[in-house]
Formats: sequence, C-alpha cells, structure tokens
Amino acid sequence: MQKDLNLAVLIDGDNIPAKYIQLMMEEIAKYGTPSIKRIYGDWTKPHLSKWKKILLDNAIQPIQQYSYTQGKNATDSAMIIDAMDILYGGKTDGFCLVSSDSDFTRLATRLRESSQKVIGIGEQKTPEPFIAACDKFIYLEILMEEEEGEQKRESSPKQQKSAVQKITPQVIKLVKTSIYDCADDDGWAFLGDVGSLINKKQPNFDPRNFGFYKLTPFIDAIGIFEIEQREAPNSRFKHIYVRNRSKSRAK
Repeated sequence: MQKDLNLAVLIDGDNIPAKYIQLMMEEIAKYGTPSIKRIYGDWTKPHLSKWKKILLDNAIQPIQQYSYTQGKNATDSAMIIDAMDILYGGKTDGFCLVSSDSDFTRLATRLRESSQKVIGIGEQKTPEPFIAACDKFIYLEILMEEEEGEQKRESSPKQQKSAVQKITPQVIKLVKTSIYDCADDDGWAFLGDVGSLINKKQPNFDPRNFGFYKLTPFIDAIGIFEIEQREAPNSRFKHIYVRNRSKSRAK
C-alpha cells in the first residue's frame, strides 16, 4: 500500500484568489495529509480581508509579511525561507507550492533534490519553468470547472466529441511513447505505470484538462489504443492494461 505522504502546503496569498482554496485543499487530500498549512501575505492590506473566514474554515495559518519596498514581493522570500526551515526539520515527505509565480522554480528544484515530492498548484498563466520543476502540476481553473459541473464523469456523445478535439497530436504522441516505454514483450502496459511516466515527462498533464475525469476514458476516447481489464490477485479491483494498436490489429 502506498504511503500517505506528509505534506507542507505553502500558499502565495498575493498570487492566488481566495475562491480556489476549498477546492484546492480537497485536491491536495488525494495526495497526502497536509500537516503544515501556511499562507503568506501582507494581511494589513484591505484586499486580503476576505481571506479570514476561508483560513479559519480550512485551518490555514496566515503568515504576516510586510511589503518593505514598492514593486518587490517580500512574500516570495518569506515562503522560500520557511520551506527550507521545514525541509531541514525532516518531518515532511513533500510540499505543495501554491502559486502562479515562476520565482518558485528554484525552490521546487531544490526540494526535489532533497527527495521531497513537489506538487505545484496554480492558474493556467503559470510559466512553464515552474511547471517543469514540479513532480505534478495542477491547474486551479480545472478544479473550478469540475465544481461548476462543466466536466462530468458521464458525458454525452456531443461532449465527448468536443473533449477529444482538445487532444493535440503532441499529447497523443506522449501517450503512445509512454505506453511503449512501459510495455512488456506483448506490448501491454499497466495503466498506473503509464500514468506515472506521463506525469514525469509532463508534470501538468491531467486528463481533466481535456474534459475527462480519469485516464482510462481519456485513452479510450482517443480510439487508437487497446484496453484490457484483468483480475488482480487479492484485490476487489481490476487492473487496467493498455497497448498501442498496431496496423495488423486495427480494424
């Protein structure tokens, strides 16, 4: 059984809208236990006053950081210093860095060098270097779309067609090569291994970005892969295997 990760959640309050916090904390719970939850900002500023109830409801500790100089973000420095203090404390397995700011790219890299799992969370405007520095990156807009019911587990044929049209040739190539890299001699690959490899290659990959709640319906909708369910010993769940469909097997 996979270990439940002990996570430190550090939030850039100057960079993340309050409306995402509840959804974000629910998402983080899928990856581990957020034992440290801190948010950084200058709480003397009026525009941050709306955070109070949200922070109380989610047991997030606000860290006061005054803006010493106009145009400079002191919040970043405070968050980075705290992250290193937490790292050297040796009580975490990973970090959730919540920001859309590329200034945290080096921090994410440094944490991973110390064998910490790094989950980045931010808006779709997040620069690519920060995304690439994380083990996994989650877009906040996708979480909001799920909440609003724009993405559903069961889609109509029209919705499915629209979702498939979002899948680019580059993404299909990513899936194909990852299946090939994980495959046995018969070409079959365990879907869990495929998903893990895809995320290593492209941390911001998420089937929800394309309108699919899980990886299996995403791959099935593409229509060029074989999917097989197999009984798993000592488990009530079936294992999913996938294979690239060769021309000789294609119908």
